[in-house]
Amino acid sequence: MCSTTEILHSIPVDPLTGSISVPVYQTSTFVQEAPGVNKGFDYARSNNPTRKVLEDLMAKLENGHSGFAFATGLAAIDSVIKLLSAGDEIVAVDDIYGGAYRLFTHVYEKLGIKIHYVDTTDAENILEYINDKTRLVWIESPTNPTLKVSDIRKIANITKCFNALLVVDNTFASPVLQKPLELGADIVIHSGTKYLAGHSDLVAGLVVTKTEELSERIKFIQNASGGILGPWDCFLTIRGIETLGLRVEKQSATALKVAQYLSHRPEVDQLYYPGLPSHKNHKVAKKQQNGVYGGIISFSLIDDTQDAAVSFVTNTKYFKLAESLGGVKSLLCHPAQMTHASVPREKRLSSGVQDSLIRLSCGIEDAEHLIADLENAFRALKKSKPVVAV
Repeated sequence: MCSTTEILHSIPVDPLTGSISVPVYQTSTFVQEAPGVNKGFDYARSNNPTRKVLEDLMAKLENGHSGFAFATGLAAIDSVIKLLSAGDEIVAVDDIYGGAYRLFTHVYEKLGIKIHYVDTTDAENILEYINDKTRLVWIESPTNPTLKVSDIRKIANITKCFNALLVVDNTFASPVLQKPLELGADIVIHSGTKYLAGHSDLVAGLVVTKTEELSERIKFIQNASGGILGPWDCFLTIRGIETLGLRVEKQSATALKVAQYLSHRPEVDQLYYPGLPSHKNHKVAKKQQNGVYGGIISFSLIDDTQDAAVSFVTNTKYFKLAESLGGVKSLLCHPAQMTHASVPREKRLSSGVQDSLIRLSCGIEDAEHLIADLENAFRALKKSKPVVAV
C-alpha cells in the first residue's frame, strides 16, 4: 500500500544544505533571537529537526494528521494510555503483546483503569464489554504471537457508536501492508524497533493520530513525559524506512514458503500464518493487508511442552534465538518463556499461546536456507525424545 517510490520521496532533501540524507541534529538546545522567537525549535525534548522528519514521514505513510516518535514501543503505548483517567475502561485484544499486558495490568489497573480482554476476531464480542466508560478499544492486527486478524472497519463502526477511540497496533503489518486510519481507526501504534527500522539495531516507538485534537493531546503528553526518541535513532529509523517496502516484500514471500513447508510437518500441531487459506481470518487479512501477509509465523508442536519448544529453538543456525522481530536477520523465540513470560499461564493459554508455541520472524535470507534450518531443528527434536522401554 506504500510503494518504495512513495516512501523514498516522502523524505525531504535538507533545505539548508541540499543533503539527500537527513542530517542528525545532535543538540540539546537551540539559540533564540529573543525569548520565544526561534526557528521552530527551542529545546530537544519538545522538538528536534531529525525527529520532525521521522514524525512527518510516519504521518504521511499512515495518512494521519501527525506522528510522534518515542524512545521505545512501550513508551508510545504509555503515551496513549495517558489520554485516560481513573474510572475509564479499555477493551483490548486477548492475544496482546506481553509488554502491553504488563503495562496495562501492573501499572494502569492500579491507577483505576479497567481492562477487558476480548477475542476481537469476532467484532461482535466487543459489544459484551464496551459501555459508556470505554475510552479505548485496543487491537493488534495481526496479533503477537498467534497472528489473529481483526476486521478493523467493523470494529471502528462499533467504537464510533460508543464514542470510544480505536487504537491499532500496526507493528506486524506496517504501512506497507495496512493503513488502519483509512479503515476507521483513530490512533496507530508502531514498535519502530521492528519492521520500520528493520535492522535490529535500535528501539523506538511511533504514534500516528488521525485528528488535530488528538495530535495536540499526544504532543502535550510527549513533551510533558519526555520519553522522546533521540536524533541518532531517528536517523537510523528513517534510513530503515527507506528500504521498508523491499524488505517486507521479500520477508512476506519467504514467510509464505516457510509456512507452506510447516503445514506438511507431522510435528506441527497448530500453524498460524494469515497467508494460508486454512487460517480462520485469511479472508479478512487478504482484504485488509493488500494480499500480502507479513514475515511472522507461529506454530505449536504436537509435543506441547516447553521442553520440546526449547529443544527446537536451540537447534537452529540461521534463525537466531532472540527477543524482537522484523529485522533483516531471521529470529525465533519461545513466547511462553520470552515475550509473554509476564502473562499468567492461564491467561496465556486461553488466548492461544501454548507452552510449545514458537514464533518465527523471517528475514531476508533465501527461503530454501531457512527451510533447511528448520528441517535440522525437527531432526534434533526427534532425537531429543526419550526412548520408552517396552
